[in-house]
Formats: sequence, structure tokens, C-alpha cells
Amino acid sequence: MKIDTKKIKTLGELKKLGYQSKSIKDELRENLLEKIAQGEETFHGVWGYENTVIPELERAILSRHNINLLGLRGQAKTRLARLMVQLLDEWIPVVEGSEVHDDPFQPISRYATELIKEKGDETPIHWIHRDERFYEKLATPDVTVADLIGDIDPIKAANLKLSYADDRVIHFGMIPRANRCIFVINELPDLQARIQVALFNILQEGDIQIRGFKLRLSLDLQFVFTANPEDYTNRGSIVTPLKDRIGSQILTHYPDSLEIAKKITKQEAQLDGRQQDSVQVPEIAMDVLEQISFEARNSEYVDAKSGVSARMSITAFENLLSTAERRIVRSGEKQTTVRLSDFMGVVPSITGKIELVYEGEQEGAGSVAEILIEDAIKSLFPNYFPEIAKLERKDAETAYDDLIHWFFDGEGFELLDEDTDEEYQNKLDAVKPLNKLIAEHQPSVSKGDSYFMKELLLWGLVAHKKLTKNRFTEGYQFKDLYGSYIRGL
Repeated sequence: MKIDTKKIKTLGELKKLGYQSKSIKDELRENLLEKIAQGEETFHGVWGYENTVIPELERAILSRHNINLLGLRGQAKTRLARLMVQLLDEWIPVVEGSEVHDDPFQPISRYATELIKEKGDETPIHWIHRDERFYEKLATPDVTVADLIGDIDPIKAANLKLSYADDRVIHFGMIPRANRCIFVINELPDLQARIQVALFNILQEGDIQIRGFKLRLSLDLQFVFTANPEDYTNRGSIVTPLKDRIGSQILTHYPDSLEIAKKITKQEAQLDGRQQDSVQVPEIAMDVLEQISFEARNSEYVDAKSGVSARMSITAFENLLSTAERRIVRSGEKQTTVRLSDFMGVVPSITGKIELVYEGEQEGAGSVAEILIEDAIKSLFPNYFPEIAKLERKDAETAYDDLIHWFFDGEGFELLDEDTDEEYQNKLDAVKPLNKLIAEHQPSVSKGDSYFMKELLLWGLVAHKKLTKNRFTEGYQFKDLYGSYIRGL
């Protein structure tokens, strides 16, 4: 029903319009059914959940359930809850002045009931937009029942000259004030058990109790909880009777492919327009960036139970572009392409996003970050170049013999962090076996991306212990494993 909210100002006008009020769960259900029937996307911008989480979430909404989204950090749990707002009616009427968004046809507060009794069809109403119908609370150990549900307000009692036995002295908490709205409690296990108990009646019967007052407020709420599965055994737990009252528990997960992960990163990264115009990012560079997160989730140095948030790839991408941008600003150039050596600029994004186990602590966060980058290159290397066997005869011929001999016969070479694009390209072009390998195995790669491929070749041979790579203050030095030592002898 299309409503002119500027014209409908009283309860009588609302009745003439033939407006039918409905519960928030029915609202969500009906609007979702309409979107599904019309083939519309229900949760826009959430990638990788099309065949897993989103169908389960839709079924929970159609079943009018309160929902618990259970998953590791950085799995879009809060994003999903916020997107549910788009399934609400655009506008709903409330009794003007009501603290709890009273429905004019079904008022629940004393204020609204008495106002309608006094003014009848002249009762003033106002309209609230669906964007105003989202409430969120982070569960922390210091949250109280008064914060969530309410308490007696002595100042109100004094100002109104009321006895504490009068229910008008009550100050409502966040949950009653979120009546007819979506209410999200993040990190539910962090809520103390006694506070969780206070939610029992709200979830089941929809009523509340404040300081012994018998209030039968039939609250109309859509609850969405989020939790990390490890919280059940670490910081706290969701008490069993509360879990029993939550209709659907939905498990979220990380992206299962590089393509989905890249979509998420490109969508969420906060980039300056100048960065996008001046820094070109080869697609293989994005693959390496996302592969770092995949390696971290399987690394022996990283606590898998804590998870590796998608935010790691997002902030790493932002740092990667900033590293390249800083280089061209210093050199006075206008444009550049991301280099593999720029990936050292993403180390701060990795160290702050991973929880290390004991072995990782011994290595150090910075060293683990560099290991993850090397592991990502090693994993992707066979997608572009011939695989290097773990065990091979010493006299076996490989595709990389000419390149390894080039380093054996020479002194190696250096790539400096501040090299201009021309200097960087000339140095790589000077390694003739690199050009040959790219021509043989990646003939269709563009000239701009070919230099990233050349670096990938070098880093891949280092990861497979065919060459050595040494970091010094101003850049990297690539050398063979034994040639310099033998020449010294």
C-alpha cells in the first residue's frame, strides 16, 4: 500500500485509509515472500552465501523465528542483520510521543492507551522509516538488566511527584524502546548468565518485569543474536534455556574460493579515487592477496579457532595500494603497477589480524606474516608455471635450469623499493631466462602484468629453495644458493 505519510496525521485518518497493522515478523515474512516471487536479491552485497547461509536465513524469517548467527569473526554476521531492515515496510505509524513505538491500533504502553482513550480518532500519529527500526547492542560483561529492560527512575518520580508504586516512574531500557524493530545483540555469550535469564520471558511471552512491576507489555520484536562458536567454551556460554528459545541457529563461514574472496575485498575496501586511477592491480596480485588469508586459516602458526577475518584481506588490499602510491609520489611518477615486492607493505595488516599459537609466538608476528606471503606464492605457483617436485634427481633437467644457471654464473641482482617503473622493468628484462619462461608458459599475459609474473617466478623459486632472497634496508637481493660460496672457494 502506497502511503502519503505527510497527509495521514491522526488515528481517524489512518482508519479511513484502511491501514492494517501487523507484527514485525509478519512484515518481514510477507516482504520476503514478495521479493522471492519477483526474483529480487534479498541480501545484496553478501557474497558466497547464496547456497548456504542466505537460504537458511530466509527459511528462518519465513518461519517467524528469532535467529542466532553463529560463526567466526569477519563472516558478515552483523551485515546480514542490518540488511534485514530492507525487508521491513518502508513506513509504519506510531502514536506520537510514545517511548515504545506504540501501534495506534494495538497500544501497549499506559501513555498511548490513555491518550487514545482521551482523544480517540484525533490521536496524533507520526511515521517512522524502516532505517530507524534497527537497534544494536554489543554484549559486554558490564551490561545490566536496567540497560536492556529498564529500571525505576527516581528523578522522574521526584519531578512528577509520583510514588515508587506508580508504573509511570519506570524508565524503559533498550529492548522496550526497540518495540516493532529489529534488535541485535552481538557476541551474546559475553552477556552474563543472569542477564541472559532476563531475556527468557521477552523471547517466549513477549512481556517484561521491572523491579517487581507486573507489566504485560506485548513487545513485538525480531531478535537477531550473533556469537562466535569458541565463546561457548572460552569467555562464556549461551545458557541452555535461552538457546532453546531461539528459533533458528545459522552457521556462517568464510569464502570458499578466491573469486568470491576477491569480490568481497574489492567491494569493501575504502579506496581513494586517486589510488584507483594511478595504481593498476594485476589480477594475479589479487589472487596472491586473497591466498594469504587461505594460508593463514590453515597455518600451523595461527589459531584456527579464532579465525582469520575477511577484514584482513580488505585492509591488506588498502595497504598494498598505498605502498605503490607512496612509491610513485616519492619518485614523481603518475602511474604504476603493483609489484610483488610491494607485498611487504601489507605485513602490518596481517600481524594485527591473526591470533598466534605458541609456535607462532616463537617465530614472531612479522616472521609469520612473511611466511604466509611465501606460502601463498608457493600455492599459486603451479597455476602459472611448471610444478617443482619436492624430490627430484640431482641431474634431472627442469624448466628452470637456464634461470638458475644465470644466477649461478652471475652476482645476482637487486630490486629496490624505490626503483622507478623504468628501472624496475629494465632490471627484470635484463634477466633473459625470465623473458623466455614467461613467453613459454604465460604467452597471453599483458606487458604490464608480465613484470609481476617475473617477480612471481623469482619468489616462487625462492619458496622452493632454488634461489635465495635477502631483504636489506632498501630492497631485495636475489642470488643462487651455492654459486657465490663455490666461487669463494
